[in-house]
Amino acid sequence: MYDMMPKTDRRSSTGTPSHDPPSDEPEALSPDDIFHILQTNRRRDAISYLLDREGPVKMSDIAEHVSAKEHETTVAELTSTQRQRVYIPLYQSHLPKLDEKGVIDYNKPRGIVRPTERIEVFRPYLEAAESNESPDQPDADDGLVDQLFDGTHAMFVGASVGLLAASVSGLLVIPQLTLVAIIGLLFVLTTIKTNLVDSAATKHTGDGRLS
Repeated sequence: MYDMMPKTDRRSSTGTPSHDPPSDEPEALSPDDIFHILQTNRRRDAISYLLDREGPVKMSDIAEHVSAKEHETTVAELTSTQRQRVYIPLYQSHLPKLDEKGVIDYNKPRGIVRPTERIEVFRPYLEAAESNESPDQPDADDGLVDQLFDGTHAMFVGASVGLLAASVSGLLVIPQLTLVAIIGLLFVLTTIKTNLVDSAATKHTGDGRLS
């Protein structure tokens, strides 16, 4: 009597049966990977922060730590603008990069980061750097993002103040609900532009890194 149950047989590229289980283990980090990851201050500071912690960490806590170190202040003294300048690149670029390389497990929707065992690879490099540490300066590309962020923010504030002033002085007659809608639209457009600028700067950074 024939066995009617279907049989599956994984075969290798040569056509012979393969019994090796699939591996989800990421490839070991090459020297180029390590130096590429450590090439930016913000990734270095994030890794340094996570090396001293176990278990899940809030992404916002990492951003505050990195921002405070970058601005040479304390977390309590940070402004919302300083926080956001660091939060956006970490959220969109730096932490996803560490997750891609298996250094962290990054739950982006929940904003939770878990360091993996692989993060220990960076400890000797960071300890050696600390012995010759000089004052940290923001990365050139991150600085470009900051400048453009300031420009779009100033544009939004200026346009909003101008509309309000014109409305109050009577130079421009706009219903209150319409004025609120216009200011809201300016805010949305500014947010979209800021995200596009950050994405462009991130791509430019990646093109200039070690491959």
